[in-house]
Amino acid sequence: MKSIFGQTFTVLLLTLLLYPSVSCARAKNKKVVIAYVTSWSKVMPDPTYLTHINYAFAHVSDSFDGLRIDNESRLKAITDLKKTHPHLKVLLSVGGWGSGRFSEMAANESNRQKFAKDCWRVMREFNLDGIDIDWEYPTNSSAGISSSLADTENFTLLMHDIRKAIGKKKLLTLASVANGKYIAFDKIKNDVDFVNIMTYDSGHPPYHHASLHRSPLSGHTTCVEAVKAHIEGGMPVEKLVLGIPFYGRGNKTEVKGFIDYKDLLSLQGFEQKWDDEAKAHYLVNDKGDFVLTYETPESIALKCDYVHTTGLLGAMYWEYAGDTAGGVLRDAVYKGILE
Repeated sequence: MKSIFGQTFTVLLLTLLLYPSVSCARAKNKKVVIAYVTSWSKVMPDPTYLTHINYAFAHVSDSFDGLRIDNESRLKAITDLKKTHPHLKVLLSVGGWGSGRFSEMAANESNRQKFAKDCWRVMREFNLDGIDIDWEYPTNSSAGISSSLADTENFTLLMHDIRKAIGKKKLLTLASVANGKYIAFDKIKNDVDFVNIMTYDSGHPPYHHASLHRSPLSGHTTCVEAVKAHIEGGMPVEKLVLGIPFYGRGNKTEVKGFIDYKDLLSLQGFEQKWDDEAKAHYLVNDKGDFVLTYETPESIALKCDYVHTTGLLGAMYWEYAGDTAGGVLRDAVYKGILE
């Protein structure tokens, strides 16, 4: 029996080495699926659909040297999910649109290092697996926050300081704007585990806001163009995570400007269209006017295929509560990435 087992093991090992496609199913399960879960939502996420949860949000403290967490009791409830789902990783996402004081904190060496140490304190206190930095955006004040031309360089220093403070075994990630601007990826690639590309909000009707490929109806950038920009910026493809929106962007007259997927399903009087170049669905009114850009299980399946064929690490979505109660979209991401 020992010799048969030994021969079988040897054959299996050689097969995996010489024919890696045989182990593609196992390799596929090494992908990540990350859901942003917000402090203000009520629904509890189902970890069976996920590998990671990014809890949104914490913020730079008023004193510029620490963290302030929104709804700490909800964060504790989220991290408690790990007791029954030990595979799950929970990270604290710091920032978000309109969350400021990054520029001031990162510009001061003492404050920056105190902030990094506070990240480590919070991770221990709440049993977290990592920190996700969502500074929108270094050197840019479009979110109504302060900025400086030195922000990009200071962002690099910040990521280095956080990595030093939390050690190599914990996760350090970030959210990045689709066009790949504002961050020196080539200088932080060794400090971060992966980058969540916010491949959405690139347009509004009459344009798509998250199309996979370029078409005449695509917005400022596409998923493919966003990934290319990040690779050209110096981030390895295997450290990139593709963002998927669980919401749509309306024309603000017939459909509100921001609408969760679960709510847009009840819209009446519109016709669904498919842009086969962009690989994106949209709605038009009775005049044929483009009124809503949004994601569907069909478009998500194609994005998941793209993740695999391109060698990306996985997919993330904003945000869990935007889905239906039955999880139509999260099921599509799970099947496309992890099954």
